[in-house]
Amino acid sequence: MALTRITIRQFEAFLAIVDQNGIAAAAQRLGLTSSAVSQLLAELERELGFRLFDRTTRRVSLSTAGRDFLPSAESVLRHLHAAEQTASDIRNRAAGIVRVGAPLVLASTAIPYAIAGYVQEKPKVVVRVVDTDVERLVERVASADVDLAVGPDRATGDRVQRTAIFRSPWVLWCAAHHPLARRRRLRWQDLRGTSIIATGRDHEASVAQMLADQPSDARIAPVEVVDNVTTAFGLAAQGLAVTLAPAYVKPLAQTFGLAMRRVVEPETIREVCIYRPVDRSLSPPADGFAEYLGVSLKTWDRETQGAASGK
Repeated sequence: MALTRITIRQFEAFLAIVDQNGIAAAAQRLGLTSSAVSQLLAELERELGFRLFDRTTRRVSLSTAGRDFLPSAESVLRHLHAAEQTASDIRNRAAGIVRVGAPLVLASTAIPYAIAGYVQEKPKVVVRVVDTDVERLVERVASADVDLAVGPDRATGDRVQRTAIFRSPWVLWCAAHHPLARRRRLRWQDLRGTSIIATGRDHEASVAQMLADQPSDARIAPVEVVDNVTTAFGLAAQGLAVTLAPAYVKPLAQTFGLAMRRVVEPETIREVCIYRPVDRSLSPPADGFAEYLGVSLKTWDRETQGAASGK
């Protein structure tokens, strides 16, 4: 028996006859003629090799074989309809899994903010946050470990494109009782002799780049580099050091009671970007979330940064 010749329409005709207790009523529900429904039933019985109904001049009733076959037919259509709904949800960006890479601060603040808003619109979409070092953001998008990534501006190469979303100045974070907290704005030369903790080699390199055009006696170098920004914040909170980070870390820095001070001459701006692949297409849910994310991040920046971003 070549079951591949059985059609979904035949299953629909069979189940409609069962539900409607007759061929004429089934035809009306399906929008077909009675002869068309009878033909679909005959074709199905021929492929199965047994009769599904016992027929009289007035009615049709399920045969013993038909009753045994009914659960399987219902299961086929149930799974088909589920598949159709899933395909529709994916096509309409309404369901699916989206993996977003982000460094610690953004992964714990801006990304959850975006997810909370998005799931109100698309409750079947599951957005998974993948903690990612800044240095690996581009690599993880290129290798398909994540669908998207959000983070500070990085060189991308040919396989990944980046879209700048908002700008955030580098600032100094220190304990409220630290001497530098008395100043509203700081110049780089004001940091001479101050213990500075950098977070990761990315921050260390960024500070070096900021001061690359400064005289050698104006250069500032961190006294220590730690891996986790919360470690730097903890040390700064005790007045043991200060740390430099973009202003967008404000929601996390304030939980440590840290004060923010602008650093000027020069003032350096960091851009937060969305990274997406160039050489492969995103799934509809990922593409939809990427579109929403761009708008959401701008809103988050306005609502949470405020004066920190100079707005």
